[in-house]
Formats: sequence, structure tokens, C-alpha cells
Amino acid sequence: MPPKNQLKALIFDVDGTLAETERDGHRPAFNQAFSDAGLDWHWSEERYGELLEVSGGKERIRAFVQQSQPNFKLPSEFADLTEFIKQLHATKTKYYKQYAAEGKIPLRPGVERLLNEAREQGVRLAIATTTTPANVQALLENTLGAASLHWFEVIAAGDMVPHKKPAPDIFEYALKHLDLPPENCLGFEDTNNGLLSATQTGLKTIVTINDYTREQDFSKATLVISDFGEPNAPFKVLAGNAHSAQYFDIDLARAICEA
Repeated sequence: MPPKNQLKALIFDVDGTLAETERDGHRPAFNQAFSDAGLDWHWSEERYGELLEVSGGKERIRAFVQQSQPNFKLPSEFADLTEFIKQLHATKTKYYKQYAAEGKIPLRPGVERLLNEAREQGVRLAIATTTTPANVQALLENTLGAASLHWFEVIAAGDMVPHKKPAPDIFEYALKHLDLPPENCLGFEDTNNGLLSATQTGLKTIVTINDYTREQDFSKATLVISDFGEPNAPFKVLAGNAHSAQYFDIDLARAICEA
């Protein structure tokens, strides 16, 4: 009889987890959108790292205005700040999609291998992210091909839920539409906000750090690693039990889920 906590699905965050989208896509796209709007705003890597404490691009712009632009005057053609932010974010999304199409946002080490292993072994796939569906589509199509959109049974993204990470809503949505309990799934994240979102649902969660998040609190993670690794380029284990594995594969996923 299979164990109650048998692995059945993997649920992935996107930004910073599947690809270095924050560094290679979102930050430069924000800055280009600001320039197009005639704004003298520029988000340095350090400032952007601070703003990543706020989940969601539109929410990030609003936080920046409230925190750092006390003298900002809304252009006359906009009725309110919400409308202005929506337009600015739409321009940013246009540039993000352009960068993805130009191959400027590659997948992180081990991602493509892990996704293919899951498909070959009948492990279901889902996404739970605060980024927009358009950004998810652009990344997947330009790294894995158009068919990859159908690899994921659920793509929970953007404004599909009332509250963004660290609220659990987006992972709850993914679990509901997979029709699986958390003990049959693993979550994958790169930020503390994402980790809190996933673990509030009961998901065991693996964190792959990046330059923006390496100093965050990941004490609630089941495993913290440098990346997913490859057979010829092992990951670094920063916290947790990797069961002697050198890279993240489905055997390790099963060992973690069933432990």
C-alpha cells in the first residue's frame, strides 16, 4: 500500500526559482518603463532587492512611490495612482516579454532536467506565482517551447487570488485545482515571502536561493540549496537533509515528501 504522503505533484514559484527573472527581466524592464514615462526613477540592484520584500509588481511600484517619492505629481491624464501604476506595469510587462523573446532570461541550472524527469515519471506539475500569466507564458515559451505551457496542470498567477504572498492564497489555489492535499506535493520557492505562503498550506518547501534572497530567513524550509544542480555541477546544501543527493531529482523529491 503506497504511503499517505506519496509524491504526486511539484508546485513551482517562477521568479527567481525557475529563472533569474528578477535580475535579468523584471528590474531592467521596470527601469525601461520608468524611462519611457519620463520618470527619473532607477531601481539599482540594491534598491530592487529591498523592494522584493513587497510581492507583486504593481504593489512594488506603489510601495516605492509611497516610501521614496513624497513629491510625486500624478500626470494629468490619469484619474488616480492606481490607473497610472496599471499603465506603467503594462509597459514593463511589454519589455519583459521582449527580453524573454530575445533569450535574455535563461532557466536556472537543473530546472529543465527536473521538469522533464517529473513528466517522465508521472509527477504532476503546477505553478504558484505572483507574476502575471503573460510573464509566465513568455518565460516558458521562450525557454522550453510553446508546448511547455501544457506541462503544468495549474498555472496560478498574478491576480487570480485576493491576497499575494506571503498570504497562502496562491498555493491554496494550486492545491485546490490539483485536487491534492499538501502532503502529496512539494513547493519550490526562492524568497521568505514565498516560503511563508507555501508553508502556511502545510507544503514541505524547498528553497533555491539567489543573490537577492540569500540573506533571508529560510528556517521554515525543508531544504535550502544553491540551485537544483546538474550531474556534472552539484548543488550546495545550505540547510536541511538532501539525503546524500548531489542534485535535485525526482528520487530526492520522493525521499523528502515521504520522510
